[in-house]
Order: sequence, then structure tokens, then C-alpha cells
Amino acid sequence: MSEPAAQGAAVAPDEAIYIGPDYAPQLTNDDLAPLVKQKWTWYNIFAFWMSDVHSVGGYVTAGSLFALGLASWQVFVCLLVGITIVMALANLVAKPSQVAGTPYPVISRSPFGVRGANIPAIIRGLIAVAWYGIQTFLASEAIMIVFLRLWPGLMPYADREQYGFVGLSALGWVCFIILWVAQAFVFWHGMDSIRKFIDWAGPAVYVVMFVLAIYLVGRAGLQNIDLALGGVSKTGLEALGTMAIATSLVVSYFSGPLLNFGDISRYGKSYQQVKRGNFWGLPVNFTFFSLLTVLCAAATIPVFGELITDPIATVARIDNTYAILLGALTFATATVGINIVANFISPAFDFSHVNPQKISWRTGGMIAAVGSVLLTPWNLYSNPEVIHYTLDVLAAFTGPLFGILIVDYYLVKKQKVVVDDLYTLDPNGRYYYRNGFNPRAIWALVIGGVITLAIVVIPVEPLATIADFSWFIGAGLGSLAYYLLPEYRRPAAEPVEDAVNVRA
Repeated sequence: MSEPAAQGAAVAPDEAIYIGPDYAPQLTNDDLAPLVKQKWTWYNIFAFWMSDVHSVGGYVTAGSLFALGLASWQVFVCLLVGITIVMALANLVAKPSQVAGTPYPVISRSPFGVRGANIPAIIRGLIAVAWYGIQTFLASEAIMIVFLRLWPGLMPYADREQYGFVGLSALGWVCFIILWVAQAFVFWHGMDSIRKFIDWAGPAVYVVMFVLAIYLVGRAGLQNIDLALGGVSKTGLEALGTMAIATSLVVSYFSGPLLNFGDISRYGKSYQQVKRGNFWGLPVNFTFFSLLTVLCAAATIPVFGELITDPIATVARIDNTYAILLGALTFATATVGINIVANFISPAFDFSHVNPQKISWRTGGMIAAVGSVLLTPWNLYSNPEVIHYTLDVLAAFTGPLFGILIVDYYLVKKQKVVVDDLYTLDPNGRYYYRNGFNPRAIWALVIGGVITLAIVVIPVEPLATIADFSWFIGAGLGSLAYYLLPEYRRPAAEPVEDAVNVRA
């Protein structure tokens, strides 16, 4: 990676950023500018993925695959194949941002144009806001368990029929606000504080999971535990089809963080450090966490007489008050971790990108936080149909966005980024295209997004059969359309090789 070479550039030592003399204020602020000093090691990347995996959602997702009617070994094959695919995709999307030192919305200027990049930024930002609210609500449920365990007299205030407002109980509001403020506090102190938080939050969950597994297995007896949680009901070709769906579900679960992984990889010391962190954080970590998850879930059957795949509900059934407090607070912390890294950092950069001079990274994050409350996520979560269609409609476009970015960087631009041109409104800039928009990318997004959206929302065969693979379909259609559509050519385009500040 070449160092910035343009003369007259401004480098802020404390922020470790580079601002070229011709950078347009409409495209630049201290949060979006390319980094000069990239400090994150492989462990920081590893800890990022731990925070992403070690959550209530990750626990439930891994456990649910064992209830699909497959044999245990088949599920583990799906988990391993799925997470390996995620690692490969993460490595692909990590490189352009790590090389350029820029976040996801800025590197998206390469395929979409310096103004057109607001399209993927807004789409990803809206998805993150919705999930941010839902994850905050889920974590607040753990805090509510703690309150009710310590002060049983608060039970009436947990009833939304007696004390409720817009669908949430009075105690629910208190718990939600506590988590909302705690997350905002960590976020407000910047990326370095977030890095320190996730460095210990993910490992802390492992400690609790080990203790929970030992406790449950001890009570159940190892001989009474059956890892085939739902029983084996799929064989032959039906089993292969179910395995394909299970593998796709693993990839789909990570599709959001995958798309904007550049927001994290930009901080990596080197691309090799990022890849090493991805290896330990994804296939190694996810597989081991899945084993612990399934062991805990399987043990709930002989211990409590029913299968419980929600770790918070499992902890709530334990008789020991101290165990409940430790477990609930730890899983709440874990959910805060994934919420910050997956659903707070992304909209912070995305919304800041829309108007860099008026919306800072912190302001963008707070816009997302406030928006998550206005969505009343507890009502979304209580209505599966609403959340399914709301989020799936938006998510139908994440696959095409991913495919377009990958094809542009690796096949069209041949792994070269002219960093200075990402920040200029000069019509001669490589990423200005037509008035700042690249028609090729926009049409590819429309083609891939509309077809994928139809597959998701139209409940007819054969569309319903392939709906579980919508992310792959969207990514494939978006990338293929972008590659085949004609390139927008402007007059007197300067070859990339002759430009200043090329990073490859």
C-alpha cells in the first residue's frame, strides 16, 4: 500500500488521517477521511467477530439448525461450510477498505460514484437502525430478568396492560433506556473505546457459556444428552436440500456485517492481519461456540423438560440468584457488543456520508439510536410478519450491493484504488462518472434488487422454494449485471497507473 503522496496534504497526528488539498468538503470529514495509521491487530478483528457471534441471536441461530431434522454431523458440516464461505466473503470485502483506509460508504464511491454512494449507504443504514432497535430490546429483556429477580415487587410494572406505553411496559422502558444509554456511552467515546470494549466482551461470554454448560450437563448427566435436538427426519435428497438451506442461513445471518465489514477492516494494520483475525474469529470461533450452544440447548431437555434455545430464558430458569445475575448481565453485554459493531458503527458512517460537514460520525450514530426508538422495535419483534417483510425488503438489496462492490474492485478496477479521487467533485475524477452517479452500478442494483425482492415477497412456487437463498441470488445477479452492463466512459479518462495516490 502506497503512502499518501500529494503535496499540501493535511495530516492530523492525533486522528491519524490524511486530507488531500483538493478534497471536497461535501465528501470529507475527519471520520470519513482515509487513515494513515491503522492500528488494529488480528486479535482486534478476532474480538470483533466474537462480539458478532456471541449474542442471543447467534446462540438461537446455531441452536435452531439442529432442529431442522438433520443428523448432528450434517448440521456441523453446514456450520463449517457456511462459516467458511462467510470468511472467504469477509476477506474479499475487507481488502479495498483496508488498502484505502476508508469506510464502506466511501469505498462504495468507486462503483456508485462520489454522490451515488449515498444509495448503498442509506440502504445499509436503514437496515442497521431496525436491527439496532431490536437487539437493544432483546438485551433489555435480560436486564428485566435481573430487576425482577432482585425486586419481585416490580412485577406489576412489567405488565404492559397495567403500566404500558406504545406497547412496552414501564419496567421495559426503564431497561430499554438503560441499555440505550450504555451503548451510546461506549459509542460516544470513539472507535478506540469500542475496540477495548469488544476485546473483552466476546471472551467474557465464553466464560459464562463454559460455566452454563458445566452446570447444565452436571444436572442432566452426559448420558442423557442428545445433540439431535429435533430428531432426524430428513434423509437422502431431502436432507441435502435442507443442508443447503442451513448453510445459506449461516451466510444470511452475517450478511449485514459482511456488507460493511470495510468499516472495521480499514483499521487493520495489514491485510494479512485482517485475514488472520477472520480465520480465528469465524470458522474456529463460530464452530466452537456452536458446540457450546448445542450442548447447553440439548441439556435443557432433561433438566427443564423442554427445549430452550434462548439463553436468557435458560438462565432465568436457574434457581441460583447469583447465576441468573451473572448470566443475564453477560448476555446483555454480549448483545451490546454485537449491536455496537454491527448496527451502530455502520449507520454512523452511512449517515455521516450523506452530509459530512453537518453530520459527524457520532451524530450519525445518534441519529441511528434515536431512529431505533421511534421504530418501537418491541412492536416489530412481537409481529414476525412485520419484521420479516420490513427487513427482508431492505435486505434484498444487500446481496446486490455486495456483488457490485466485489466485481468493481477485483474485476473492473483490477484491485486499484485512487484514494484522492474518492474525495473530489472534479468532473475529471475517476469516480465522478455522470454528475457523481455511475449508471452502471445503479442499474445493476435495480436489476438484482427487484428480482431478489420479488423472490422474497411473492409466495408462489418456485419462488418460495428458493427464497432461502435470496442473498446469494441477489449477490449473483447484482455482480453479473454490473459486469455485463456497458461501462460509462467520460472523455479523456486518465489511466489509473499514472495517477497520484494509487493504492493496490
